[in-house]
Amino acid sequence: MMLSEVVTTTEEVSATASRLTKVDALARLLARSAPDEIATLVGLLLASPRQGRLGVGWRGLTAIEVAHADVPALTVGDVDASLDALAAASGSGSTATRTGILVELASRATEAEWDFLLRAMLGELRTGALSGVLLDSIARAADRPLALVRRAAMLSGDLGETARVALADDADALEAIGLQVGRPVLPMLAATAPTPSAALEITGEASVEYKLDGARIQVHRHGDEVGVYTRSLADVTHRVPELVEIVRALAVTDVILDGETLSLDEDGGPRPFQETMSRFGADVSRELVLRPWFFDVLHVDGRDLIDEPLSVRLAELERVAGDWRMPGIVTDDAEAAERLSREALAAGHEGVVVKAIDAPYAAGRRGKSWVKVKPVLTFDLVVLGAEWGSGRRRGWLSNLHLGARDPKGEFGEPGGFVMVGKTFKGLTDELLRWQTVEFPEHESHRTASTVFLRPELVVEIAIDGVQRSPRYPGGIALRFARVKGYRTDKTVVEADTIQTLRSLLHA
Repeated sequence: MMLSEVVTTTEEVSATASRLTKVDALARLLARSAPDEIATLVGLLLASPRQGRLGVGWRGLTAIEVAHADVPALTVGDVDASLDALAAASGSGSTATRTGILVELASRATEAEWDFLLRAMLGELRTGALSGVLLDSIARAADRPLALVRRAAMLSGDLGETARVALADDADALEAIGLQVGRPVLPMLAATAPTPSAALEITGEASVEYKLDGARIQVHRHGDEVGVYTRSLADVTHRVPELVEIVRALAVTDVILDGETLSLDEDGGPRPFQETMSRFGADVSRELVLRPWFFDVLHVDGRDLIDEPLSVRLAELERVAGDWRMPGIVTDDAEAAERLSREALAAGHEGVVVKAIDAPYAAGRRGKSWVKVKPVLTFDLVVLGAEWGSGRRRGWLSNLHLGARDPKGEFGEPGGFVMVGKTFKGLTDELLRWQTVEFPEHESHRTASTVFLRPELVVEIAIDGVQRSPRYPGGIALRFARVKGYRTDKTVVEADTIQTLRSLLHA
């Protein structure tokens, strides 16, 4: 397949707000692709190349200046080979090697193709064609049931491979995709409610469990082999040897566990989220010891449990994980749920999660079976810019411009971001120093007072609510916004939407 076909299709998809039109256009493109092109194609469409980390960033990519081709000649296979070479470059001289690969690729691409490749490599395609749209497109192109395609994608954790199987293999191969110990699956997600009582009204009888301000982990064990993965399915096994040892000591041979991890301070209270996350991005340090709390089990010794009700899974979790279980109770009593929430807050945790006791594990889905309750409203927003500070903050990037996702394009470009407020509250000197160093790496442009950023950084913001405001395009502004911390474990596609924030006007 010619790369120009992909570019033309993404332009068509970007130009419409109609989900149906997007699905139709992408389905036609997928149906024309060869089996060995499908995974590459899906990676490009998601702006998440199948190779993973390429070792290139904004500065390196935008520094490439060449004369582009006048006539399209690149194929999807050509691009895949170049990305393979980029990902493989390492060691002494790798920077020069990558530059050479990029120069050659850019010179073979037309201007439109290079613009597309830049955005695909940087995760900035912004066509409004996220994984949900692509799932629909794959099902349509392959003429397979959407539910079957969605389940295969969730259990494989790989949309590109799911597309290849759906389009190139027989129906039995798609149905055969299931849980596999050692292959992480997309985590089940939670909706929100203002109180435990309100959450119980949604779920009915439920397991009410502590909600920690930790890092989500999924742990796989096969014999003595243990793998630990983040919520984004990144492998962090080598960073967390203490978690590996704990799971290796459990009385089980094969298991998949879902849970959270964090570090405790000298008094037994939870350390800040950023300290926990530092273990995933730096060399192992025994000075900061992580502890796991497991709240679900998806597989035990040859038995898949995801379709079993939570009550069954919890019984197996108690047998397998024992002392490493997340604290909680099973109840339909609102006062009991409120009491556990107060207990969790008193221990320094975020609140509780209320989980319907009869619900299966819905990998990758955010439904009403799990409902999280926090006493303070918190949202994951995207940093769109930062203003230079004054007074004691002079010389530091301080006041943040905050944006919410607009997947439907109700207030701008579909898949874009809508500014909803500013804040400098909650920023420690450490965060100010970090922002001042980090933000220029994400800079799109600047004025004398403000550095504007590409939408790449997610920050957790606590607010007291929202209010109507003509100042911002979405018609709302945040009330008393303050920074809780940066969510380096989340991508911008996981940020909260303008529609979610606007719903608070009617809460």
